[in-house]
Amino acid sequence: MDGVLLIDKASQMTSHDVVAIVRRVLGIKKVGHCGTLDPLATGLLMLTLGRGTKIQDLLMSEDKEYSGTMKLGAVTDSQDAEGKILETRLVPSFDRETLEAAFRKYDGDFYQIPPMVSAIKKEGVPLYKLARAGKIVEREPRFVRVYAHEILGERSDEVDFRVVCSKGFYVRTYVHDIGQDLGCGAHLQSLRRTKSGRFSVDGAFPAALLKQTAREELLGRVLSLPEVSRLRGA
Repeated sequence: MDGVLLIDKASQMTSHDVVAIVRRVLGIKKVGHCGTLDPLATGLLMLTLGRGTKIQDLLMSEDKEYSGTMKLGAVTDSQDAEGKILETRLVPSFDRETLEAAFRKYDGDFYQIPPMVSAIKKEGVPLYKLARAGKIVEREPRFVRVYAHEILGERSDEVDFRVVCSKGFYVRTYVHDIGQDLGCGAHLQSLRRTKSGRFSVDGAFPAALLKQTAREELLGRVLSLPEVSRLRGA
């Protein structure tokens, strides 16, 4: 019961939903997760069990890899597809070099302003609660890093991409900022976390199957703490 469980989160589930289901299936209370995924997002959610919660901060600090789709021509208040559209603009026909230049601008180290719809707290209140009340407050820029990016595909108003980034990076804001630089605006249409540190979503247990999974079967998928240490290369 001490270790890490790799889950492939489904869309429209919260990270807390997954934690709650695993607590019920395994019959334990000490379950945490390593980095929230928005309900819109799918992919790798690392759960820590029992004494595994002691290395939660260590696992959360590792770099992440995401694949996603940006929707050009519309800006939303949450910077993703679940938000209210604030503005629409015509989408010019971009050549590949223009797109590449917009993405390259955010390679390396830079400061990113977190979105209002986020769990970061301002004077003890999560920003998303302030946003729901119609309030916009000043947010501290965060130092982040993009290690690599790749444009995977293009359509008239959509761009598929991959990004490898540091802890605390908001892909929604990344997409929003690139859209602003392109002049047409953009928001995050879909997102999937594919890696966290040396752990991959490949082979992770599907969250959609959790409720009908036997306790013993799920326990068999738990990585022991020595296994986690070995996989991390520690």
